Amino acid sequence: MRRPLADEIRPKTLDEVVGQRHLLAPGALLRRLIEGGSDANMVFYGPSGTGKTTIANIIAARTHKTLHRLNATTASLQDVKDIIADVGTLMAPGGILLYLDEIQYFNKKQQQSLLEFMENGSLTLIASTTENPYFYVYGALLSRSTVFEFKQVPPEEACPAVERALRIEQERSELPLTWEEGLPLQIATSCGGDVRKAINAVELLCEAAAPQGGELRLTRNDAEQAAQRSAMRYDKGGDAMYDIASALMKSLRGSDPDAALHYLARFLEAGDLVTPCRRLLCSASEDVGMAYPQAISIVKACVDTAMQLGLPEAQLPLAQAAILLATAPKSNSVEEGISRARADIRSGRTGDIPRQLQNVHADSAGMEREQGYLYPHNFPGHWVAQQYLPDALRGAHYYEYGDNKTEQAARAYWEKVKGPKNP
Repeated sequence: MRRPLADEIRPKTLDEVVGQRHLLAPGALLRRLIEGGSDANMVFYGPSGTGKTTIANIIAARTHKTLHRLNATTASLQDVKDIIADVGTLMAPGGILLYLDEIQYFNKKQQQSLLEFMENGSLTLIASTTENPYFYVYGALLSRSTVFEFKQVPPEEACPAVERALRIEQERSELPLTWEEGLPLQIATSCGGDVRKAINAVELLCEAAAPQGGELRLTRNDAEQAAQRSAMRYDKGGDAMYDIASALMKSLRGSDPDAALHYLARFLEAGDLVTPCRRLLCSASEDVGMAYPQAISIVKACVDTAMQLGLPEAQLPLAQAAILLATAPKSNSVEEGISRARADIRSGRTGDIPRQLQNVHADSAGMEREQGYLYPHNFPGHWVAQQYLPDALRGAHYYEYGDNKTEQAARAYWEKVKGPKNP
C-alpha cells in the first residue's frame, strides 16, 4: 500500500522542519531541550499541520524510552492502564514516552491517571492539542508540563516543503511532470499555514493530472480548485472562532473598516452568522455607544435582515453594519459607567432605596405617609434637584460624558438646566 506523501516526506531532523523558528531556531529553548536529550513533559499547542507530531517523533527518536502513541479521540482509560502496566518491567526498562495526540478529548479522570507516573519520572508525556490547553488540560497535569505554542507556517516557509513534495512526485511519475510558474507558492499560500494540507494538495493534483502531449502539467487553476477554502482555519466553538471574533471586535473598536470586513468575511465563508451578529450588536453599545446612539438601532435592523435573508445575501447588511460601526465616532462611556456601578454592587455598596423613590405599596395599610417625591415634569426644564441614589452612595459618580459631539451636546444642555456643578 502506498504511503501518503505527507507521511513519506515527514522531516527526520530539526533542520528539515519548516516553520516554528521561535521554537527551533539555534539557541531556542525547545531545540536546546531536544538536543540535550531532556525527558521533560511537554504540551504542544497549535493548529493542525504545523509540526507537532513531527517534533514528537524526532524527540522519540532521541530517547531510550519505550515509545507509545495514543490518540485521545479513540483511546480509552484501559489503553492508558495497559501502557502504565509496562512501567518497571522488561517491556520498558528505561521508562515510557507517551505521545498523546488531541489530549483535549481525554476527560479529567483519564488525564489524572497519568499524574502519578509523571511525578516519579517513569512516564514522560508529550501531548498535543489544537485547543487552548489552559481550558482543556487538567491543571495538575499542566503544572508538571511545559507548554509550547506552535504557529501557522508562513507561505514563504512552507514553500520549500511543497517544492520537495513536487520533486518527489516528479521522480516517481511515469510521465514527465511539470508545473506552471508560481504553483508552489500558490499551494503554500492556500494551505492557510497547514503544511500537511499543502502536501496533500500536491498529491491530489498529481493524481488528477491528465496527460497532455506526453507529459503531466500541473496548473494554477487546478491548484485553486484543490485548495478550495483550506486557507481559512475555523472550528466553531474552538480557539479559531474566538480569535476571529476578538479580531473583528477590536477592528471595529479601532475604526479600521478594511480589517472589520476581512474578519467578517471569515465568518461568512465558514457559514457562521450568529457569532459576528453578536459581536456587531455588542460593539454598537460598547464601542460606539452614546457617541452615535442610533447605531444600535441600525445594527439591530441589519442583523435582523441578515438572519431573515440567510447567506449569501446576508453578507450585505452585515457588511453595512460593520462599516457603520468601524467609521462611527467612538465612546466607551456606556461600558465604563455600568462597570463602575456594578463594581459598587459587588462590593456591597447598595443601601436602602430613598423613601421618595419607593413604590407606594411600601406603605402599610392605614399607615400611609407622604413620600416626598418631586415630579420632574412639574418643574421648569422638566428637572428638579432631589436625591436618587441611596444614602450609602450619595455623591457617587459613574457616568462620564465622552468627548464626542453628541455627548458634549447633552452635557451642555444639562449644565444649562442643572448648573455646571450638577450636570
